[in-house]
Amino acid sequence: MKAVVQTGYGAPEEVLRLEEVEPPSAGDDDVLVRMRATSVNTPDWITVAGIPYVLRVQSGLRGPKTPIRGTDLAGVAEAVGANVTDLRPGDEVFGSSWAKGLATAGTFAELAVARADRLSKKPAGLTFEEAGGSVMSGLTAMLAMRDVGKVRPGTRVLVNGASGGVGTFAVQIAKVLGAEVTGVCSTRNVGLVRSLGADHVVDYTQEDFTRGETRYDLILDNVLNHPPPATVRALAANGTFIPSSVGNTGGLLAGLPRMARAALMRKTAKFVNADVNRANLDALARFLTSGDVRVVIDTVYPLAEAGKAVAHMLGHHARGKIVIAV
Repeated sequence: MKAVVQTGYGAPEEVLRLEEVEPPSAGDDDVLVRMRATSVNTPDWITVAGIPYVLRVQSGLRGPKTPIRGTDLAGVAEAVGANVTDLRPGDEVFGSSWAKGLATAGTFAELAVARADRLSKKPAGLTFEEAGGSVMSGLTAMLAMRDVGKVRPGTRVLVNGASGGVGTFAVQIAKVLGAEVTGVCSTRNVGLVRSLGADHVVDYTQEDFTRGETRYDLILDNVLNHPPPATVRALAANGTFIPSSVGNTGGLLAGLPRMARAALMRKTAKFVNADVNRANLDALARFLTSGDVRVVIDTVYPLAEAGKAVAHMLGHHARGKIVIAV
């Protein structure tokens, strides 16, 4: 089968190459999926870049131990393991190969393997590209709003990085749950964020939300471009601060210390574990098929251009998801 293989650390278009490799096989609890679409997520570009170097202790000193990137998947079940009774060959599925913090089999490939309990049937109303772009970002946003932030009608929510992969889902899901939503983005994305249902939009090139007088019950920070103490000052009493990713503007080296400091904040700082399971996938599917939440796709790249797709995400200017069609 054809797959995009990472040959080392560095610039995505230099270290990601389309090659012929041996196909994976499904274990007793697994499903072999003929891939139709996947997407680029933060762990992908971090592993490709190999920065900071300390992360290579886990991923591999000279190159990643698992050379095929990607975890989100949408496709058609090709074969199922002996213990799998609720999925069968020919089923259209979506889900993730992510398990216990590691990808069990990369999805930048024609075939991928995932645990059956980390897959669900793809809703007929979703394209493969939409389903493949929804999993990690959609689950992160849903769990941040529904479970960690416990958003209810009237909750005042601010989403920093509202036009990105997680942010576009978070704005919409928060609105469905009844929140009053403020999205923070750049000038060119104000219209997009308003179209997603945000009640208020802050253009960060014109205004600093951490210096304003408005206070929020929940802040989901996808960017970490402000020191956590400054962000927390914008919280209401007993508010919740969720730093969901490393900082885009300062890069990974700036983002990790800020996440560490956020964990030590006196006010409530909580983190999201994007737990991939059948129940959460089905809940996400219901949001996506309700008509109230849509998958915002910036660009769809063919598999052979996966390096360009990862480089696009490294530029930190994507509007929504970067999808790879297989």
